[in-house]
Amino acid sequence: MKGAIKLNSDKKQNPHLHPTVENLSQAIFTVNRHAKTAPNPKFLYKLKHDALQKLIKEGKASKVGLHYSGNPKNSQQQSDVLVKCGNYSFHLPPSKEDFSQLPHLGKLDSYVRNPKASLSLNTAKKLLMAYTGLKEYNSTPHQKKPRYEKPVFKKLGESYF
Repeated sequence: MKGAIKLNSDKKQNPHLHPTVENLSQAIFTVNRHAKTAPNPKFLYKLKHDALQKLIKEGKASKVGLHYSGNPKNSQQQSDVLVKCGNYSFHLPPSKEDFSQLPHLGKLDSYVRNPKASLSLNTAKKLLMAYTGLKEYNSTPHQKKPRYEKPVFKKLGESYF
């Protein structure tokens, strides 16, 4: 009987919310994948960036080198920093120091893929928000649409005020 109660309470707690390197890298992967198609990806990319920076600072992730970007913005060539975290690899925008400190690895190998992650976006966001301390603010709060009101017609000469 006690075992059944314990099982039910275990289901309520999410086992993925422990900030291990593997869980954090899966969460970053999930957030990054969803950010590519999100209507407002700024917060998701900020979450990814801050989490990777904190992991690098703690020594749990490392900058490997520079890659040519597959999608340069306004230039012919652009480089991104390759960051290794657990079994996953990510790209971040480079700083000035990165160009002098990191080797350039050339073109990105399109055959190298990250392993699949089974985290939901909600769980991944919660884990990364708890880890980084970032909070998400809704820029467009959900407001109810005003109910349709029939127009009021006044007799000719009457005031609307």
